[in-house]
Amino acid sequence: MSDKTAPRSSTAKTTARSPASVTAPASARSQPVPVRQRHFVFLLLNQFTFLSFAAAIEPLRIANRMSGQQLYRWSLFSESGREVTCSNGARVMVDGSLADVGRDDIVMVCGGVDVRGNTTQPVVNWLRKVARKGSVIGGLCTGAHTLAEAGLLENRRATIHWENRDGFLEEHTDTDLTKSVFVIDGNRLTAAGGTASIDLVLTMIADDHGKDLANAVADQLIYTTIRTDRDIQRLSIPTRIGVRHPRLSKVIERMEQSIEEPVSPADLAEEVGMSTRQLERLFRRYLNRSPKRYYMELRLARARNLLMQTELSVINVALACGFASPSHFSKCYRAQYGTTPYRERGAHGLEDEAGAEPGLEDDGPFDDLD
Repeated sequence: MSDKTAPRSSTAKTTARSPASVTAPASARSQPVPVRQRHFVFLLLNQFTFLSFAAAIEPLRIANRMSGQQLYRWSLFSESGREVTCSNGARVMVDGSLADVGRDDIVMVCGGVDVRGNTTQPVVNWLRKVARKGSVIGGLCTGAHTLAEAGLLENRRATIHWENRDGFLEEHTDTDLTKSVFVIDGNRLTAAGGTASIDLVLTMIADDHGKDLANAVADQLIYTTIRTDRDIQRLSIPTRIGVRHPRLSKVIERMEQSIEEPVSPADLAEEVGMSTRQLERLFRRYLNRSPKRYYMELRLARARNLLMQTELSVINVALACGFASPSHFSKCYRAQYGTTPYRERGAHGLEDEAGAEPGLEDDGPFDDLD
């Protein structure tokens, strides 16, 4: 599946904003300059997300077509050299197994489902070896986790799909994790998944060959707005909840920021200049639930992400989501999801230790699931 067609003769000017760009010497800028190809190496982890991969490779193909030149080529690799099954079940053939890459090659790690399980030690060792060469290395979707496991995001800015953000923050405190669509930090690139790969690659194309080409590629993709690294991943709170009420949005934002140390409804109401009763009516009217129930659902959703994405103990997950006791956490979790956190994790024999029928302990003002 690699693209190895010889480049056509042409001229090109480049800029040097991104790590993937090259600037011609000043003495040569007035003369025709041979186009230097950029080679992308896509490392496909098992269960990788096909959309984020396709969203990265298609702009490269279209850039070649629109420019009439072979600006980019690419190769696909897997750890074993055998075909890889992506998260939607499709099988993708690759060009080979892990091998040495050139210093100027751009390595893109394509992650997806169960990235922790699919980030093997051979992959980590290979990435460290590539990094020692000074190569540009990126992570698409959950690929940032693999880069972090290899120590390549230490003291770097990065991003990851919002669904995996909680687990990443718990395990990689040395990375400055942002909520951006994509991040370019020196020779480290990360894109949050989905269509975010388009924005990252279009930015690289613009840096390499100008905005006109990037816009032409976007037009072919029917991609009307190229997002920047200042754009965030998720929809705004009003859009997500389907309600445009400034004070309601502010309270929900405060809840989302205070999962580990929940804020009481009385304090939330005071922060937005309302009484507790007014806040209660506001939530009932627009969200058909009490503020405490909504808050509980946020905390339990965060807990579920941590259980599925990290190796934190159930007790530590409970503490990270503002629960003082494992038994109360288990009770609330079972009421929400129909199973206990221990069974969700797949552990055995732990429920008895924390209370097989967790139940009647009080967790302050946040224990209602009415």
